[in-house]
Amino acid sequence: MAMIQTETRTFNPFARLVSGLRIVVDALVRARAAEVTLKELNRLSDRELRDIGLTRGDIPRIVAQTLDRQ
Repeated sequence: MAMIQTETRTFNPFARLVSGLRIVVDALVRARAAEVTLKELNRLSDRELRDIGLTRGDIPRIVAQTLDRQ
């Protein structure tokens, strides 16, 4: 006779809290990385941006990619 194993999940409020906090912290880390990227790129002169193949118009796209990557 085959035995069927069932999985029962218990409600763990602490685990849910930790999971929620992790999501919030991850979002804050991504936002901070985007802010740092924005500040660093805005500090560069137009010539420096051109040297690395960017224009001022590229900055919002680069910042958005920073948010997406993390």
